[in-house]
Amino acid sequence: MASPPLLASSSALLLLLLAAAPDASVARAVKYETLVATPFSPHPYSAPAAVAEDDDVFLGSLAAEEGGAASTVGLRVVHRDDFAVNATAAELLAHRLQRDGRRVSRISAAAGGGAASANGTRGNRGGGGFVAPVVSGLAQGSGEYFTKIGVGTPATPALMVLDTGSDVVWLQCAPCRRCYDQSGKMFDPRGSRSYGAVDCAAPLCRRLDSGGCDLRRKACLYQVAYGDGSVTAGDFATETLTFAGGARVARIALGCGHDNEGLFVAAAGLLGLGRGSLSFPTQISRRFGRSFSYCLVDRTSSSANPTSRSSTVTFGSGSVGPTVAASFTPMVKNPRMETFYYVQLMGISVGGARVPGVAESDLRLNPSTGRGGVIVDSGTSVTRLARPAYSALRDAFRAAAAGLRLSPGGFSLFDTCYDLSGLKVVKVPTVSMHFDGGAEAALPPENYLIPVDTRGTFCFAFAGTDGGVSIIGNIQQQGFRVVFDGDGQRVGFAPKGC
Repeated sequence: MASPPLLASSSALLLLLLAAAPDASVARAVKYETLVATPFSPHPYSAPAAVAEDDDVFLGSLAAEEGGAASTVGLRVVHRDDFAVNATAAELLAHRLQRDGRRVSRISAAAGGGAASANGTRGNRGGGGFVAPVVSGLAQGSGEYFTKIGVGTPATPALMVLDTGSDVVWLQCAPCRRCYDQSGKMFDPRGSRSYGAVDCAAPLCRRLDSGGCDLRRKACLYQVAYGDGSVTAGDFATETLTFAGGARVARIALGCGHDNEGLFVAAAGLLGLGRGSLSFPTQISRRFGRSFSYCLVDRTSSSANPTSRSSTVTFGSGSVGPTVAASFTPMVKNPRMETFYYVQLMGISVGGARVPGVAESDLRLNPSTGRGGVIVDSGTSVTRLARPAYSALRDAFRAAAAGLRLSPGGFSLFDTCYDLSGLKVVKVPTVSMHFDGGAEAALPPENYLIPVDTRGTFCFAFAGTDGGVSIIGNIQQQGFRVVFDGDGQRVGFAPKGC
């Protein structure tokens, strides 16, 4: 039987309207940001010779009177680029990505394997403030960001690696059986009035995962081995540390390394900023609380204009200023690995839309096995995501950036690169990371599309991993003040925090 004319015409009109209506996913406007596409300079770079020696670079003298104290101390943080000699930006990036691979392997082995510690400690569960400047670097060796502190009484200036993935504080000490070349004078405990050996039976010695005992001297011994083959060993002791501005912290347990070898470069030692019982933030918690923050400036902008902004690290209640609008997410506890700062990444947006394939389930920590999860790490450069999440993110970015010229073949660990040669300003899709509790980190475009050569090739600075743990790296953290609030058990991200 034929349809009534009115019903037929209505059905035809409805079909016509449905056909004309754009699909919701197509109609949604993609959000873009502007990237200034500055390729690498082909000219070799050499840092000023005085950068590691001049205390003014670190905002003030390290000298302090006995009993000196300060509620806030300004210390600058520098990247390893500041120690480069006759190296091009492309060469420095190549070295950085090599180091990055080694570090990610070490973290994956420690966290994914459910090891008790990443760096030689068991990691027991365990007012004012001061600020230290941070330095970043790209030469071959361990560590990316450095700060200068004073060790002993009188204080010997020491350039120290900052590392949220380690707990033990250590530095090279004279007399040295095997030591690498470091910047500045080596610390000699024989000239310090505040140096104190730790007895083998002391509770401090028992906290070491790889501790030992010199029976003749009854002195506690330590050893820290890293995944890249580097190792430091020597006496475990307590010492006074001095920060620019005069803040002094007494009886900090640290390793005095008389036998050090491997890929360490420039730095005198390492300031462990992890969550374990021997980390620096934990040791100073009675006086300053367990909170600290850092802000890492964009390397390209800081190298072009070193006086424009500086990276800093801040310890204590001043780690978040009253005017800084940080959004916080709860810290997640891994019972099998207490050093790292875990968070729950809920998803990622590209162009203003959540990527369906970046599933929270692929990024969740399994507390029974210690596998999975997401950590925030100062020493890893490129963010690694569990393979399914990365693949979905990459595909979403490629789709939203369809107007850009893809560069075939990728570059190093990057599989998504673009030919931006001849372009000065480019519109790129926005990228935002969403965390448990509603925290969001809206990344500046230079945090996810980075130059890799002098020809104008830019790569999407994320990578996939099958290592069991995802890592938010320091390239994505640039420009944010990242707050590690140990007292509140939360991590915060404050944009434009430098």
